[in-house]
Amino acid sequence: MVHDHSAPRGVVVRRRHPTLPTILAAGPPLTTVGGHCHFLGGAVSDPRAAVRAHAERGVDVVKIMASGGALTPGTRSEVAQFSPAELRAAADEAHRLGLPVIAHAHGTQAIRNAIEAGVDGLEHVTFMTADDVDPAPGDVLRALAAKRITVGLTFGTVPGTTPLPEIGRRMPGLLANGRRRWNCGAPVALGTDAGIGPVKPHDVLPYAAAQLERLGATPADALRTVTSGAAAACGLGDRKGRIAPGYDADLLAVDGDPLTDPAALQRVRAVVVRGHLLPTAGGR
Repeated sequence: MVHDHSAPRGVVVRRRHPTLPTILAAGPPLTTVGGHCHFLGGAVSDPRAAVRAHAERGVDVVKIMASGGALTPGTRSEVAQFSPAELRAAADEAHRLGLPVIAHAHGTQAIRNAIEAGVDGLEHVTFMTADDVDPAPGDVLRALAAKRITVGLTFGTVPGTTPLPEIGRRMPGLLANGRRRWNCGAPVALGTDAGIGPVKPHDVLPYAAAQLERLGATPADALRTVTSGAAAACGLGDRKGRIAPGYDADLLAVDGDPLTDPAALQRVRAVVVRGHLLPTAGGR
């Protein structure tokens, strides 16, 4: 099932075909008026009503911007958006409708607000300040683990490219917090932010998996994160992410052993989607 939200205001087009990938779509992320990514069409004044409208369009998940972000002039990554009550209203309404809620959150206060609101997942979780990053607070990490909130680690860049200046100057602190998040016991998924620029093209995930070693992950850890771990985070763990009877036959064949050579993930030889071999160009 593909939910196509490329049309304005989240118009959904559903198409069924056995060779299409399974896409879980959120539509335009909910944000404050003038808030982060408001240009995507998701600026709202009533989060509860906005969640209902998204559900009527057929979304699979609700995404809400709990903080500002680097890609939106006029917002600041470390500053919280929405009040705690508004975040709670959005989460409660989504859960009433059977939808999970994922919050974009950079600053420490936005992260705390989203956890208290009852979100199911958090993207970024960088603990950014105006000039650097806060060390990840222990009580927040314990709450993520205790509530089983999936932490979406934003990782993966093309080697040799330069990140945004506001990210580059914070890199030591971001990596230190990344290691804390990796080891805190909360479920972890990889969120690459693919497509935002040359540093993160749409096919950056193989680089992200290999680069997880910077957080202390082994190649086996990385493979689990992008297969069974990702499937579980998406609510598809009962049929995707493993090679087992009853699971969808989604397979990737690569040239080499990614357990000893993570770069093998970049040498794709075959892609199988639900048992259907897809035509490829013979590798990356």
